[in-house]
Amino acid sequence: MMYEHAHLAEGVRAHCCPCQANGGVNHLGAVTRRTFLGSAAIGSAILSGVSWASLVAQAPDVPMPPPRQPLKVKPIFLYRVYQRRPQTSWRNWGGIHTEEAATQEVGRIQEELKKLHASADFPLEIAPLTATTDSRQLSGMEDVQTADVLLVYANDGDLNAIAALKKDTIFFIRHKSGPLYLYYEIISPRFLRQHTDELKVPGMDNDDVVIDQYDEVLWRLRALCGLKNARNQRIVAIGGAGAWAQPPGVVPELVKKIWGTEIIDFPYEELAKLIKAARADETAVKLAKQRTEEYLKDPNVTLETDRPFLENAFLLDQVFRKIMAQANCRMITINGCMGTIMPIAETSACMTLSLLNDEGYLAFCESDFVVIPAGMLLCGISGLPPFLNDPTYPHDGIITLAHCTAPRKLNGREREPARILTHFESDYGAAPKVEMRNGQIVTNVLPDFKSERWVGLRGEIVAHPFLPICRSQIDVRFTCDDKLLADRMPGFHWMTIYGDYMRETGYALKRVGIKFEVLG
Repeated sequence: MMYEHAHLAEGVRAHCCPCQANGGVNHLGAVTRRTFLGSAAIGSAILSGVSWASLVAQAPDVPMPPPRQPLKVKPIFLYRVYQRRPQTSWRNWGGIHTEEAATQEVGRIQEELKKLHASADFPLEIAPLTATTDSRQLSGMEDVQTADVLLVYANDGDLNAIAALKKDTIFFIRHKSGPLYLYYEIISPRFLRQHTDELKVPGMDNDDVVIDQYDEVLWRLRALCGLKNARNQRIVAIGGAGAWAQPPGVVPELVKKIWGTEIIDFPYEELAKLIKAARADETAVKLAKQRTEEYLKDPNVTLETDRPFLENAFLLDQVFRKIMAQANCRMITINGCMGTIMPIAETSACMTLSLLNDEGYLAFCESDFVVIPAGMLLCGISGLPPFLNDPTYPHDGIITLAHCTAPRKLNGREREPARILTHFESDYGAAPKVEMRNGQIVTNVLPDFKSERWVGLRGEIVAHPFLPICRSQIDVRFTCDDKLLADRMPGFHWMTIYGDYMRETGYALKRVGIKFEVLG
């Protein structure tokens, strides 16, 4: 028997990147960082030939980013009906053996799904519940095929037919939360291990099994929502795609292969034309000045650079928003942000990227596709803006993280206090020194250059100093051994985000074949 139930839905520049100062070689004869920032156009699109007039016509003055895509969940309840037989075993373990008991369980599950949906802090759509005694019928159902993840109430029945659907799957099993399910006994030996001593079902393991606890279901769904919103996305790369200190094109190709990312190259020549036209547009300039005025009314903001730098940052923000609207995406990154963009925009890009991240876009400096996927995933999971940063050397349980492009709306609600200064290395333009809150728990993700092994480090912000380094600075306390962190640190740039999302990050990364090592 198969039946369905009601639908639920929601709604001489130095150090931030390899530099070409001194011909790309420093005084020790070593190749410097910007020299290695390769450029590559990945995907079929090179966005060019657009005019400011056409962008203005197609997008409002201040376009907003599209929201995160909802995770589509298909709940399935598997059961069997048994008939009593004399003098023999006639039923398996469990508390549901009749249609009446199954009907009661359907009602129980429906109420629990309503609560699950209401508690989700991420976009979630829950399809009608299907209850069936024959899991082989599921393959022909449209909402099974279109689901991102199956939530299988594994009471009794054939789970091999579920595995054959080749969908991300979470198995919910009752011990004490309702009638006992048979698979409380046998999901490991009979299904996951297939009567052997090793896991045998491709794409499924013990991390996909939940006993009784819906909060355990929720964080797994959050992880899969993050993965959906990190995969198969578009990003505009101003000046092309790069990767910190890596050979040209190698890392962007990996990102395309692993994450399905379409990187849309936007040449600086085209950007220069748009900025020039925007400066000649009295309406656009007036809007940038008005937005600057409103921004500076915030009592938690102090301006410590020339005001035209900030006004130009808002104008650049308006240009970038329209470019992303034209490309139908919510992500942008800038190659050559340590110098190339400054004479074109007559400011640094730091403040612009901060503004965009606060509004729900994903905007990254340095076009470093080693670390950009980590920002995509963390934002997809949490809905919060990540902080791309330069790490330092760990000592005494502390590491300093810094960059000039930090968002302010780091918890997704309030904006942290900020001083608007110059970009440090150039002492030019506008860059925020965001005073991130002490005591805040943060997730740090450390991607490797080969997209094989990422490291996770949970930490606590204990200070926001004012050292002669990139403007937004935090000292983060961690609990693992200093040398262990130094030994295990891969890559270079880190992504940092408010909150603890270690479980979600690891659960998602398994599905793209990247190992995740959590320290401490």
